[in-house]
Amino acid sequence: MKYIKLLLLLFVLQVQAQQGGMWIPSLLKGMNETEMKNLGMRITAEQIYSVNKSSLKDAVPHFDGGCTAEVISPKGLILTNHHCGYDNIQTLSTVENDYLTNGFWAYKMDDELPNKDLVVTFVVRIDDVTTKIMDGVSSLTTEAEKQKKIQDNISALSTSSPKESWQENRIRTFYDGNQYLLFVTETFKDVRLVGAPPSSIGKFGSDTDNWVWPRHTGDFSLFRIYADKDNRPAAYSKDNMPYKPKHFLPISAKGIKENDFTMVMGYPGRTQEYLPSYAVEQIINDLNPVKIEVRDAALKVQDGFMRKDNAIKIQYASKYAGVANYWKKWIGETKGLKKSNAVGVKQKFEKDFQQKVLKTGKQAEYGNLLSDFQKNYTDIRDYAVARDLFTEVALRNTELLSLGYKIYQLEQLLTTKGEQAFTDRKNNLVNGLGDFYKDFNASVDEKVFEQLIVIYSKRYPKQFLPSSLANVDGKSLSSNIYNNSQLVSYEKIKELLTGDTKTVIEKINKDAGYQLIKTMSESYVKNIAPKFDEINLKNTGLQRNYMKAILELSPKSARIFPDANSTLRVTYGKVKGYKPNDAVYYEPITYLDGVMEKYVPGDYEFDVPKKLIDLYDAKDYGKYGSKGKMPVCFVATNHTTGGNSGSPALDADGNLIGLNFDRVWEGTMSDIYYDPAICRNIMVDARYILFIIDKYAGATNIIDELKIIYPLKKK
Repeated sequence: MKYIKLLLLLFVLQVQAQQGGMWIPSLLKGMNETEMKNLGMRITAEQIYSVNKSSLKDAVPHFDGGCTAEVISPKGLILTNHHCGYDNIQTLSTVENDYLTNGFWAYKMDDELPNKDLVVTFVVRIDDVTTKIMDGVSSLTTEAEKQKKIQDNISALSTSSPKESWQENRIRTFYDGNQYLLFVTETFKDVRLVGAPPSSIGKFGSDTDNWVWPRHTGDFSLFRIYADKDNRPAAYSKDNMPYKPKHFLPISAKGIKENDFTMVMGYPGRTQEYLPSYAVEQIINDLNPVKIEVRDAALKVQDGFMRKDNAIKIQYASKYAGVANYWKKWIGETKGLKKSNAVGVKQKFEKDFQQKVLKTGKQAEYGNLLSDFQKNYTDIRDYAVARDLFTEVALRNTELLSLGYKIYQLEQLLTTKGEQAFTDRKNNLVNGLGDFYKDFNASVDEKVFEQLIVIYSKRYPKQFLPSSLANVDGKSLSSNIYNNSQLVSYEKIKELLTGDTKTVIEKINKDAGYQLIKTMSESYVKNIAPKFDEINLKNTGLQRNYMKAILELSPKSARIFPDANSTLRVTYGKVKGYKPNDAVYYEPITYLDGVMEKYVPGDYEFDVPKKLIDLYDAKDYGKYGSKGKMPVCFVATNHTTGGNSGSPALDADGNLIGLNFDRVWEGTMSDIYYDPAICRNIMVDARYILFIIDKYAGATNIIDELKIIYPLKKK
């Protein structure tokens, strides 16, 4: 009996180890395919990625450069997250026609709404070009020379590699510069809004529930790709036709249960799984705390205004969500890194690594890597803190300062490129500021500035802080800036930038808002950026050599996957609950009951549409309910990150069972350290999506377009 228990334990540990990782779809044959089969997958690696045949990769495009989508019909219909389509839905919304609040459904194709500059990109082919990119690099001595040669080789090969006229070549680095892959892609530029639930469904729980489980959010929206008469990418035209995909995903309404196989495909943005312990310590103790403090202050101000004024709520909805997303992520990441003892785990790995270096006689090549990392991360600390504070306060969270920085860059352009370049950039800037001021509110921004400039003054390393910003009075400074600067309105800034070059330069340098951002920028450019870039470049070279050593010294069976870099990846695991804290266990599936439990009438985060309440009360779930309940979301052990928003969650047969949209708060450290015990991705159940489209919206035209696999009726 003890022997059997030991075998069961070893099997559980083996299956657990076969989870985590973001794998390149063209390289799944072998270890990955075996692991996936062991977890329950019934399709082949060839069905996931194929150059010559239709495969799953042909149904999974990159959505608008930052999310993922999936094709779900033979007429180019694509599914992605509500929050991925949010900016486009907001842009199409007005106070009179508020698609964010009320939702939008096109009951025929003529009603579908075009979106300016929205694109989706498909991968056609992936080729390894490492040898060509690294040609001539090893003989160079400095890291700067090596990086320049690599970039020159990338540029040349991107141009010379074969492709069709409507396609693009994109070369990306993997394993910290130890591998290079070429992606041949197709980008479609006519993408129209088809359907979106109201925010009370698509964003239910809003920022309070963001990164949280249990979750009850119907985070989805629908768009359609249009192409020219030859089914190729084309700019918007009323003559374009719905795109005919190489592959589209059937949708399974059969349901899921714990321990079912799941696979997620998509475009994860960025991970840093192989950082040394010194870098992780710095993230926990120095970098995350200052970023969290800045965003916490900004969010409290914006939230206060948004709750009182619906026009401001519409203006700031997308911006607020963007700021809140990573604020909460950094909090959870720090908590998870501490809870999982990520620093200790990495220190043990580094100790074992050093022993391998000694054992293989590689001291000359790799023996100083860790000590060099320690020195560099010590040296870069204050520069990294200053950089993050400047970025968070001046470039991201105070809109007047971020606009002022664009004007600062404009003034620098005059010095570096001359008057014609200055004039061209100035005209482009002025013409493009209409959209910025449409969603800008000076009263909100003033109060944000009042809080953030004080944090900047207190937390910026003193040796770099401009004397004029020491011990600032936030209220007094903000009043002076926002009452006297011409950056506060579109009309005023157009006047500020009107005139000949000399006149414009004189005017901007007299502006109170510009004077402040110029002081901050000059200090940053002179005192922070050069030294940070110098040390960071050293770390880039070290990280490449460290990764090379890990690959070289690890056994062939080691599960070493490349960090995410916004390229197409596959991750796999199982539907699984988890235990975040002592005496707490989270089930893997949530239901509509939970929506009603959270319901707060009139609350912008937890209000519920009357029709959804009526459907719930009547238990009118159509074909999509399960045992008298309506499933909403589920979690699994798939290793995801930002960019996987909108990714398809697939079953063992490659059918769509859900839509990835988030991770659990305790597991957000998976960008740095993946722990299968607590790292979970969150998905909308496909049945809930179908239920909302069909029973809530009555959009049967959309349902009729889909290939839905229903459960077999019991005889």
